[in-house]
Amino acid sequence: MARILVAEDERDIRELIGHSLRFAGLDVVLVATGAEAIEKAPIERPDLIILDVRMPKMTGYEACRILKDNPVTRDIPVVFLSAKGQEREIEQGLESGAEQYILKPFAPNELAEEIKAILNRVQSRDR
Repeated sequence: MARILVAEDERDIRELIGHSLRFAGLDVVLVATGAEAIEKAPIERPDLIILDVRMPKMTGYEACRILKDNPVTRDIPVVFLSAKGQEREIEQGLESGAEQYILKPFAPNELAEEIKAILNRVQSRDR
């Protein structure tokens, strides 16, 4: 079972993401900040990390760059989930090392399917 680490500062959205991914058969670890994601990722060794872009104290972009600089977490795919959908925001997310940029609002079942598709794509590429 794939493990997903989710960093989202809004509790209701964090819980919705967690519920949706668990319902789809994924193991989920929820945290509220980018700093917590950086702390938990080397311990939990998730198969994928979902980061909100706008979080207090540290943006998702900053957290992604730190994760990509760490040899232990460097190869874990990162997906941004954000309401900020301007082209420059998306470019910035991809430039910081993300695999994909998903826009809010999202349909919970579509999010789960997209995450599974990303996991399959990454696993196929890594073989």
